[in-house]
Amino acid sequence: MEKEIAVSGSQIKNISLILPCYNPPEGWEKTVVSAVVSISRMLNVQIELIIVNDGSERGWTEESVNYIRKSREAFVPVICTENKGKGYALRKGVEVASQNKIIYTDIDFPYTEESMIRVFNGLRKNHDVVLGHRGKNYYVNTPWFRKVVSKFLRWTLKTFLRLPTDDSQCGLKGFNKKGAAVFLDTRINRFLFDMEFIKLASKRKLDIAKVEVDLKPNIVFSKVHLGILFREAFNFLRVLFRR
Repeated sequence: MEKEIAVSGSQIKNISLILPCYNPPEGWEKTVVSAVVSISRMLNVQIELIIVNDGSERGWTEESVNYIRKSREAFVPVICTENKGKGYALRKGVEVASQNKIIYTDIDFPYTEESMIRVFNGLRKNHDVVLGHRGKNYYVNTPWFRKVVSKFLRWTLKTFLRLPTDDSQCGLKGFNKKGAAVFLDTRINRFLFDMEFIKLASKRKLDIAKVEVDLKPNIVFSKVHLGILFREAFNFLRVLFRR
């Protein structure tokens, strides 16, 4: 597992950063601009920022969008009129991404900037897909139910799917155009789209790398609802038998 952090080289314009957005919290646009400016400086790149509004009912306003538009030259908002899920939203973002290197994460930037650098460095080494991997520290402050669900998924990946990672649900990943083509071939719209993507990338023999990533302190975890888990049981079978 790669842990390199240092970034060097002249500035290049080759990263599309995709953020799915659903009912974002107040002040989210300032968080996004601040994070993108900081990451751009650390990576020494210019970023094409793509934000996909996944049918938000609140939080996404004309003022917030204009704030980002005035702050970022390369900003592409994508509007979905209906909430269809993170997987669907990310596919819409990948469809419009113009750069060879694509990274996606969550709208609140829960992972450290050093984690973003590790993913970027993996892409610079010409890996087709770079998967963030959360270590044991992830469970220190994780709510117990989310911890149970996460560990069960990891066991499932090892036992049934034998994928190149036991952490399919990490919300920080990157890929090049070859990886993007596979990502666009996924069909699951919600929770398990990551698992489907990793399975397809592995079956199609893409060059996949894992890098260790860390959550920022004091991250607020969203609730995991039992109803979602029951619905995703069908999607797990879809992934299991997907060819």
